[in-house]
Amino acid sequence: MITLIQGGYVLNPATGLAGVNDVLVVDEVVKEIAPHITAEAHRVIDATGKYVMPGFIDLHEHLREPGFEYKETIATGAMAAAAGGFTTICPMPNTNPVIDSRVMVEYLNYKAAEDSPINIIPVGAVTVAQAGEKLADIKGMAAAGARALSEDGRSVMDPLLYKEGMKQAAAEGLVVLAHCEDRGLLAGGVMNAGRKADELGMPGITNSVEDVITARDILLAKETGVQLHLCHCSTADSVELVRMGKKLGVRLSAEVCPHHFAMTEEDIPGDDANYKMNPPLRTRADVDALIAGLADGTMEVIATDHAPHSAEEKARSIRNAPFGIVGSETAFALTLTELVKKGHLTPMQMVEKLSYNPARIIGIDKGDISEGHIADLVIADPDAEYTIDVRKFVSKGKNSPFHGRKVYGKILLTMVNGEIVFEAL
Repeated sequence: MITLIQGGYVLNPATGLAGVNDVLVVDEVVKEIAPHITAEAHRVIDATGKYVMPGFIDLHEHLREPGFEYKETIATGAMAAAAGGFTTICPMPNTNPVIDSRVMVEYLNYKAAEDSPINIIPVGAVTVAQAGEKLADIKGMAAAGARALSEDGRSVMDPLLYKEGMKQAAAEGLVVLAHCEDRGLLAGGVMNAGRKADELGMPGITNSVEDVITARDILLAKETGVQLHLCHCSTADSVELVRMGKKLGVRLSAEVCPHHFAMTEEDIPGDDANYKMNPPLRTRADVDALIAGLADGTMEVIATDHAPHSAEEKARSIRNAPFGIVGSETAFALTLTELVKKGHLTPMQMVEKLSYNPARIIGIDKGDISEGHIADLVIADPDAEYTIDVRKFVSKGKNSPFHGRKVYGKILLTMVNGEIVFEAL
């Protein structure tokens, strides 16, 4: 199969290429990138005025399968990711049963090969059943293809156990994806502790719930030498702690989710659980710090924390609904609208954080569409303006606080291994 993409604005952080070029894809490989390519092709795509970028890589997804297929499946979650421009995703292990053994990683690999049009990188749990009592089979999961460990949805509260898990992860070359939450400080909180929580009469989550474990995990990573990636950072002090950790020489990276830079607690209109996520929407000062951290490179990744739930679950009060919102199909548009269009990031920086940096952190040969590399790429219209409509989402989950929000940036085509897996052209 030969595909010729003509006249697109190619953004490839791996080589620093930013300019109008044609891209020739032969079978699964990028064969040539040049200002003008003349070739016989099975398909010619006019990308004039569009971005052509390496496919996005999401280090933080929830596919829900096995065990919670009524929320999402590997098939629907992967297709939602493709619709959002993601060609590789890392699903968290908090399924039922938990991805905590070699057998479960092999199961995920099998299901992904059967049901997913995109690349799926397994993430194993740190502890058995994520119960925080006994380390999972880290060596076995690594042998089966897991590239990271995470206790996402909770933290390993026993520091000695976590430290040993970090040591084993380091020995196997695995990245630890850390959900930083001190459950002893959580105290039943359901939204940010502040004026809005007081107004709604809801128990609050203080910044220290995140910051205390962020500091602990950074120091444990320093001691063990593991590669640590902090998930869904939401506070100003988390940004400062990441800066500190990097100065200390820790092998450290961190992500920010679009909802944490695109909204504050003041955007919550009332008792609407579509605005309930963990960590919660924070203050304007926190958001400004997160954006500054993204702009100066402290925070290297933008990830979705795509967390689908059923409409019935999210119809409950914030007090007793589950945490989480969907994000695969809105991440690019929110990043472009809130960070690029407003001058906080350049288009190249955006692609670095959505593609190149996640690939580098997780240790895969992706995020690069230079000649000779696998053709995982996305074409998007940066000037297309539209209104987010959850009814049009591919995901089973429609739980988003961004319904009705006007944004720029429409994904037009997603290609994986040279094959078109999503198209809205």
